[in-house]
Amino acid sequence: MGKTGRMAVWERLPGLVSDLKLDFVIVNGENAAGGFGITEDIFLETISAGADVVTTGNHVWDQKEAVVFCERHDQFLRPANYPAGTPGRGSNLFFARNGARVLVANVMGRVFMHPELDDPFKTAEAILDACPLGEQADAVVFDFHAEATSEKQCFGHFVDGRASLVVGTHTHVPTADHQILNGGTGYMSDAGMCGDYDSSLGMDKEEPLNRFISKMPKGRFEAASGPATICGVGIEISDRTGLAEKIAPLRIGPRLAETIPQFWV
Repeated sequence: MGKTGRMAVWERLPGLVSDLKLDFVIVNGENAAGGFGITEDIFLETISAGADVVTTGNHVWDQKEAVVFCERHDQFLRPANYPAGTPGRGSNLFFARNGARVLVANVMGRVFMHPELDDPFKTAEAILDACPLGEQADAVVFDFHAEATSEKQCFGHFVDGRASLVVGTHTHVPTADHQILNGGTGYMSDAGMCGDYDSSLGMDKEEPLNRFISKMPKGRFEAASGPATICGVGIEISDRTGLAEKIAPLRIGPRLAETIPQFWV
């Protein structure tokens, strides 16, 4: 989220990959450019820092250049349930550092979001049919970009046993419901943002606060620039089944209580 968030990721991610021996890293970068979208340079820098894939969401097209550069990079994903003919790709198969085949899909919810999008459940079904866990893929991860936790939870149950992980993004606040569902899929409603938490969802708090109180804009939303806290989720996946064995939140920074998954240490 904004410059402070992306700089924190770029600075810390190489060490995390090395120290924690991470096989695969996914970063949601849709708010990396001042809180609104992502540029090609920011995308490339994030990949250079150690991300294997950059996912997005409803802000994917805020930087107009994304419409062009999304076609050039297999590691850049936009929501898969945009209409047919939308530039870019919504899912792709990648190779982890340990050689595992990892299917990553970016899907966007419709509740309180964009009801005109294709059905995210049908979209996920088609993605899984084309590349099933245990056959074409050794691991399957969904970034489910959505507002409503009910939609996120139902999506998790929908793919339970057929995906390694469903992690929610969009609401910028890490949730405490990390768990392994009955069928073996790791789940967390929201991984949280990498940004300044002395803010309103990563934006400087004065203008959002003003609009709640006065109902009148005084200026533009600007990304908060204080020290960033990195938030995410870590998962350990079975080499045999492709399902989750362990899951835990990752939080590093000055604002929230720090936690690093102990199974990585």
